[in-house]
Amino acid sequence: MRRRSNRGSDQAEVNMTPMLDIVFILLIFFIVTATFLQEQGFDMRPPPPCEDCPVPTDASPVILVQVDAENRVFVNRRSTSEDRVLAAVQRIRAEAPNSAVLIEPNNEAQTGTIALIWDDMQTNRIPVSIQRPSGDD
Repeated sequence: MRRRSNRGSDQAEVNMTPMLDIVFILLIFFIVTATFLQEQGFDMRPPPPCEDCPVPTDASPVILVQVDAENRVFVNRRSTSEDRVLAAVQRIRAEAPNSAVLIEPNNEAQTGTIALIWDDMQTNRIPVSIQRPSGDD
């Protein structure tokens, strides 16, 4: 009669090497084929004041767009909604076609409103700049 060895049953082993090879190949594939986009933005800080810059005498009037702390929008000190800013600016530019827009946001104003106004002006090729009001320190 034969003796049976009473060893523990052999456990099935999974060879992980091929799976790791595939994972590394996929990783290399995605790294090589990925496109790295650089997001564009615009600087919200105003440029430093220029005391030596000459002031042109024949300059067109500036259209002042103000955004206050409660996110209310004013075009040349007249209240308007953020959706109607472009229409108000175009109405003023009909009389003075070379006038530019100056956005003057409050420090507490929402950035989305300012960006919406900026984008509307850029889309319609209206010269625009942003300046922080001097009294908001």
